[in-house]
Amino acid sequence: MPKGRMKTLAQTPAGSVVTISRLESHPDTCNRLREIGFCENATIRCVTNGSSQMICEVCNTRVGLNYTTANAIFVLPQDAGKDPENRERTE
Repeated sequence: MPKGRMKTLAQTPAGSVVTISRLESHPDTCNRLREIGFCENATIRCVTNGSSQMICEVCNTRVGLNYTTANAIFVLPQDAGKDPENRERTE
């Protein structure tokens, strides 16, 4: 993904590291996503992106999402060369 261009999590290719910008869904769905770590400014790694579902790593845990849910999560690509693990430790 080009730097600075927002997309949904469902559009994120496997292996990409992104930052959540916003959640756009029913309030109960947004609250549940936040409870499991899909918060604004959280760093997410897309592990797999299949035909109707995907697996993401958030807070060192792998979570499966369907595309309806993944389309409600808007993300921005991480800066090239930044290690999200080191960034979290230093902030």
